[in-house]
Amino acid sequence: MSRNYGLGSRNMASAARIALDRAAQRGELSYSSAATLTERFSQFADAARAQGIGRLERINSELVQAYGQQLATQVQRGELSPAYAQNLVSAINTVLHLVRDWSSVSPTKACGIPQRCAVRNNPPLGVDRNVLERGLEQLCGDDLRRAGAAADLAREFGLRSKEAALLNIHKALQEARERGLVTIVDGTKGGRPRTVPVFQEQQLSALANAATLQGAGRSLIPVEQNWKQFRESSLRQGRALLQQVGITGYHDLRAAYACERYQRLTGHLAPVIAGGVVDKHQDRLAREQISAELGHGRIDVVAEYIGGRG
Repeated sequence: MSRNYGLGSRNMASAARIALDRAAQRGELSYSSAATLTERFSQFADAARAQGIGRLERINSELVQAYGQQLATQVQRGELSPAYAQNLVSAINTVLHLVRDWSSVSPTKACGIPQRCAVRNNPPLGVDRNVLERGLEQLCGDDLRRAGAAADLAREFGLRSKEAALLNIHKALQEARERGLVTIVDGTKGGRPRTVPVFQEQQLSALANAATLQGAGRSLIPVEQNWKQFRESSLRQGRALLQQVGITGYHDLRAAYACERYQRLTGHLAPVIAGGVVDKHQDRLAREQISAELGHGRIDVVAEYIGGRG
């Protein structure tokens, strides 16, 4: 049999993309899901290549488990969310199920990645704008202004780092001024677009600052880089500097947005800050709204950002 199960490419990541595209053509996956899974599997392919493994035939459960355990360590350091780490392992399982008989590696049991949708017990430090400013000053001082702009957008609009990096900021700024909202399309989970309201001046300031960095490009990503290169260079370095002021990462800034939004919607501090829920009806309505603004389909996920309902 030819390399990579005869999928037409000697590159493992490209072969996986072909397998996923064919599954989408058969109606087994949506095309947006195939694209997302391709991006996630490519990260594993890079890690495998670093160990001298470049063929789908050579992947075994021990290799996937070791990769998953590395992801679990990143989750513990606050570099990845449990959900995203689990999704990275699940993408490997999906690809291998498409090309051969494969026993799935459990992200939680085999790899030690924590269960997703954990309830946040500690307030995100990014709620304090003074802490945020110190973090942004660190980034500017190390000439990581694009990473700083992504962090600012994560805080002011609740964006994922990929969404912030891929956002066409010139267009978003115009929409914010004209319509009082920003439409998030690129980099969203499952390819689902959403809108985020503009309700305070800091949001416009974050967009205006980021727009100057975008220049003539299509997004915050420099024209000579792609998303993957930007993530592994500027965003990775930016996360490390944010951690020096106590902000665990871009996900923590999404949580700060959610906590601030909760207070605006209910008139009460977020449960993770207040220690509990004041009005259960208001709480549920706020969680539904915040879930939509963060790009989640279930309100129980919001507990990871603002605390539980107990």
